[in-house]
Amino acid sequence: MDEQRVRGGGPPRWWGRRDGVDRGADRWPWRSTALMTVFVLAGSQFAAHKQGADRAHLDLFARLLLVTGSGLLLWRKRYPVLVVFGTATAAMVYLGAGYPYGPVFLTVALGCLSAVAAGHRKAAWAAVGMLWAGHVLIGHWLYRWLPPSGDEAASWGQEIVVTAWVAAIVAVAELVRVRREQWDRERAERALAARRRADEERLRIARELHDVLAHSISVINVQAGVGLALLDSDPEQARTALTTIKAASKEALGEVRQVLDTLRTPGDAPRAPAPGLDRLPDLVEQAAGAGLSVEVRGAVPKLPPGADLAAFRIVQEALTNVVRHSGSRHARVRVDADAADGALRLCVDDDGPATGADAGGSGNGLAGMRERAAALGGTIEAGPRADGGFRVLAVLPLTVKGDR
Repeated sequence: MDEQRVRGGGPPRWWGRRDGVDRGADRWPWRSTALMTVFVLAGSQFAAHKQGADRAHLDLFARLLLVTGSGLLLWRKRYPVLVVFGTATAAMVYLGAGYPYGPVFLTVALGCLSAVAAGHRKAAWAAVGMLWAGHVLIGHWLYRWLPPSGDEAASWGQEIVVTAWVAAIVAVAELVRVRREQWDRERAERALAARRRADEERLRIARELHDVLAHSISVINVQAGVGLALLDSDPEQARTALTTIKAASKEALGEVRQVLDTLRTPGDAPRAPAPGLDRLPDLVEQAAGAGLSVEVRGAVPKLPPGADLAAFRIVQEALTNVVRHSGSRHARVRVDADAADGALRLCVDDDGPATGADAGGSGNGLAGMRERAAALGGTIEAGPRADGGFRVLAVLPLTVKGDR
């Protein structure tokens, strides 16, 4: 079964990946870069009118710096580290030349967000820290040698505003990082849950196929031996064996087809109801066809679908093991539903003796029974009895939470 694909959730495409490889890196962000460039130019022109007396006039060099800082954002998906340092450098030169404060910081903010989204957190911090340190040096020391002429040291109020901008950029970038890590964890958890569900489904199908095929093929094997032995001496009895083989193989094909249908159309309802303890008479009849006499004691209770199927498969596997591995031709099935403690007890006994070392059945068969019981919160005890026979005792809850 192919691993299920995990859908839903996760960050937007334009945020890229933490490993630095963007999902949309093969596309250039022309539109957003053009809009940012126009906004920065227009906003800076408006800021120049408001700050004209205190800052240098916007000339060709200023506009080149603004276009360069905004234009670098075109490469923010491919080279986020170079872009964040480039936008910070362009902004620092712009402020060092005495040009007006304005939306030039937005290019740095977007470059920083892109670098953090690509997993380059330290580089983003370093670039923003470089811009802040450069502004402090320019505003409190280098202003004597930089335009505009006659400029004075920056006020601490202005420094607080710039520091607030830098802090806001860092805070938003960290918020992006934290949220992205949450998305990564959620995606990993969904992928793990999907793999777990796929493994559980594979295990369920393996158990179903094992139980169906092991029981039916055991009956077919026994009847084929009878038919071969009596083909010449008792043709009528050989015909009966062949009839049993045909019925057993037909039933096995039907159940295998039902299991395979769930693989082809996993969301559709099954075409036939899953077998339950109400089919115990069919098991008794099939066992009789294999030469095994089965005595059933106790009334079959009303069970949830999952518990009913598990109970049927456990009894089926236990009787199959008697046919294959026990010298006894008689088995007893006892069904006891105890409403007081909310448990169903299934006991399958045979009188032995064992015909091989694996008297209780194959490892897969017993493991499958235990897995079925454990999945419902029940238990399985299987082992030889003191009088030489073999017993399988299953205890299943009458009420199963979340039974589908």
